[in-house]
Amino acid sequence: MRNLTVPRPEKDEYNEFYQGYVSQVKDELNLPQLETQIAALNAIFSPLSEEKGLFAYAEGKWTIREVLGHMIDAERVFAYRIFRISRRDETPLESFDENEYVANSNFNERTIAEMLEEFSLLRRANLLLLKNFPENVWLYRGTASGFPVSVRALAYIMFGHAAHHANILRERYLN
Repeated sequence: MRNLTVPRPEKDEYNEFYQGYVSQVKDELNLPQLETQIAALNAIFSPLSEEKGLFAYAEGKWTIREVLGHMIDAERVFAYRIFRISRRDETPLESFDENEYVANSNFNERTIAEMLEEFSLLRRANLLLLKNFPENVWLYRGTASGFPVSVRALAYIMFGHAAHHANILRERYLN
């Protein structure tokens, strides 16, 4: 297996907005962390009843199921960006409005188990892509949401985004 550890991206490899996600990785990202995150998310979501999945901690906030759905959407978006940039596609990639994506979903009608399976399958497919990158691909850069971003920064963002929402779930929803 190649590329088990991905060196931390430099600050000019991603938009400052993503610093909170990148900072979720304490040292350097190793790809097995991306895999173990699947089990960590299962540990958070699996014990929840479907009724609890409809809980939102405040008016206007997403439900637990919508948070999980958003994590699935973001996993797809970050993976698509990684894929395009890794293939040297220099077409700028647009941003996405996560609130519109959730508003136009049916996450509250889906089961937690089904969504966990979907996240797991997406993450495993993404790991197969990432594990087979030659070293030079990690430094490829493209444009996403109007800012330069590298493949390795996107891998950190992918991990950090899921970690960020897991923390929010623990602090605001399951406390």
